[in-house]
Amino acid sequence: MIECRDLVKTYINGDVETNALKGVSFEIKEGEFVAIIGPSGSGKSTLMHIIGALDTPTSGKYILDGHEVSSLNDDELSDIRRTKIGFVFQSFNLLPRTTVMRNVMLPLLYSNTSEKEREQRALESLRYAGMDESKKNNLSNQLSGGQMQRVAIARALINNPAIILADEPTGNLDTKTSHIVMKTFQDLNAKGHTIILITHEEEIANFAERVISIRDGVVESDVVKKL
Repeated sequence: MIECRDLVKTYINGDVETNALKGVSFEIKEGEFVAIIGPSGSGKSTLMHIIGALDTPTSGKYILDGHEVSSLNDDELSDIRRTKIGFVFQSFNLLPRTTVMRNVMLPLLYSNTSEKEREQRALESLRYAGMDESKKNNLSNQLSGGQMQRVAIARALINNPAIILADEPTGNLDTKTSHIVMKTFQDLNAKGHTIILITHEEEIANFAERVISIRDGVVESDVVKKL
């Protein structure tokens, strides 16, 4: 599903060049649950931006679902993000004074679907993400951190993306809630979803079946934890 071939990313600020990625290569198959782990400054965030079609590499190739993403323009990258990738962020990125349902339906705002269909798909996504349906009319700022993250997961699922890309999804949660959220990702993976988790926490990375460690812009290790 994903092929990263010798990815290089160089940032230039005046006369200063920073090599964030220095020839990163790996593949991720459909249905895998992969954690990409590394300390601050390791290049994992840069890699996340490339995998999420938020940026393109300086050189190398990124192929997603048979399409080469590394050379696409902004409009084409936007289309890839809309149709192929569901994002889950550390800060949840929910609209605070908006209902759970409206937050989940947000990616369908400009789609050619009726209000009834959007509501039906939102309810299905909430159930799929393990969110209590009775909370559907609550405002998002009335929810706990774990509930907000489940709503964010439901929103990521609503377009049935090929990949769920989770960027430090437990960074604002306590340990117990973090484990509940990670169990949700494991359940989604068991149902066939491809999940890529970006984290700096080894304990969180261990919920994945495969861990790719990045340091100083290169892949340090790539370990399958269970078969």
